[in-house]
Amino acid sequence: MSFKKRACGLLCHITCLPSAYGIGDLGPQAYRFVDFMSEIKQQFWQILPLSPTNPMSGNSPYSSASAFAGNPLLISPEELVKSDLLLPEDLESLDSFSDHFVDFDTVISSREILLAKAFERFQENESKFQTAFDNFCHDHSIWLEDYVTFRAFKIHFDQKAWTGWPPEIKNREPTALDELKKELEKELYYGRFIQFIFYQQWQKLKYYCNEKGIQIVGDIPYYVNYDSADVWSHPELFKLDRNKRPKVVAGVPPDYFSQTGQLWGNPIYDWERLKETGFDWWLLRIGHNLSLYDQIRIDHFRGMVAFWQVPAKETTAIKGKWMQVPIYDFLDAVLKKFPDLPIIAEDLGYITDDVRQVLSDYNLPGMKVLQFAFDHSLPQNLYAPHNHVQNCVLYIGTHDNNTVKGWFVESDDATKSRLGRYINKWLETESIHWDMMAMALKSVADVTILTMQDLLGLGSEAKMNTPGTRDGNWTWRFTFAQIPSDLKDRLNDMIRLYGRDPDDPESVD
Repeated sequence: MSFKKRACGLLCHITCLPSAYGIGDLGPQAYRFVDFMSEIKQQFWQILPLSPTNPMSGNSPYSSASAFAGNPLLISPEELVKSDLLLPEDLESLDSFSDHFVDFDTVISSREILLAKAFERFQENESKFQTAFDNFCHDHSIWLEDYVTFRAFKIHFDQKAWTGWPPEIKNREPTALDELKKELEKELYYGRFIQFIFYQQWQKLKYYCNEKGIQIVGDIPYYVNYDSADVWSHPELFKLDRNKRPKVVAGVPPDYFSQTGQLWGNPIYDWERLKETGFDWWLLRIGHNLSLYDQIRIDHFRGMVAFWQVPAKETTAIKGKWMQVPIYDFLDAVLKKFPDLPIIAEDLGYITDDVRQVLSDYNLPGMKVLQFAFDHSLPQNLYAPHNHVQNCVLYIGTHDNNTVKGWFVESDDATKSRLGRYINKWLETESIHWDMMAMALKSVADVTILTMQDLLGLGSEAKMNTPGTRDGNWTWRFTFAQIPSDLKDRLNDMIRLYGRDPDDPESVD
């Protein structure tokens, strides 16, 4: 895949959006945000995974019980009122929330109350939704039933991991499953309802984006959680022992982010088994995501070529080894089913020639990150603008990086000096975000993705995630009142000047 023309996009997860109910959601403020993106000539909206999150995993969207399900915390209370599933007074009794960060514990308890009320009204007015609900359940049955069953069983067994369930349930013996599912039918029905409402709200928002000329870039985490519906339902696709415990786990070797690497702990795919099945599970996953998004970014794409495998007993990721993936067979299968191959490869970190060869052979755009460019290797650094290639997506920073201001303040003097010499300018902390955005927009890269934090000129207090840490991440939010009054005119002028205007003006003043 290659992009048809130069463009600019914005990285901002749904949870970061303004909302009166403690967390960004799929309601009116999301539509206002789409209008804002249209006004500042953005053609891509990149978000993080939409899958359910869990406090036990630090509320990370990259750590979920399902690779397919939607996050109920993103369901809009206001949209539920519009659908007659809540009454306006149901929202009046809610606690007040911070405008600037997500208090997940409070949001979770609040949403559970609202969604339970909505489910009651759904049951009372079932005929109004029946056709759409039945169609949804039919169209998504291949993943939906496993997920809602997994979720109901987790609640029934006091949130124990599936390996701690009774053996007949852990091993999915059909008679035992059927008996327990009959007992928990209302819980299963509720799970289907939640996913139905989520997907209704999401598809409505996606349609609005596309009508405004904005494509959504979604994120697919390469790995899945061990304690997930995916592994419980398909243990044969992972490297597990006879007790269905991981023999090896995932991570990455030491890199920019960590001297001991990152030990993620996710189960490892059995790629030989996946190949024997025609990669059916992965094709299903990609197809599902392409129904949600216009483009998909595969996180940790290098794991598609070779992955870092660590014995399950290790406490760091240092003592791992690289294992090969049948990547050409896999991508051929993907290309046969999805000829446009709308995939962006997250190729950051330790990237070897075999990964670069795959990207070249399939014309897949990789990523560049400006914050990585200004070390001592600047002349040869592939992240430096003079070394960029056209078919790539350029970021100043990702959700795992500091904001531009935070990065600049915390950089050493040598880095600041190299950056200043590179752009031939005396650098000021208060304007560094504009300097870096200009550098990104003028790059030869087809697509530049800015972050909302950098548009607002915020410091490290607005950082989204610190890799290798669990707590204190994913909480940042903004308000529309924070948007500078001159942002629209100033940014639009830059976008026109550097040839990224969707209206393709022939000249500038």
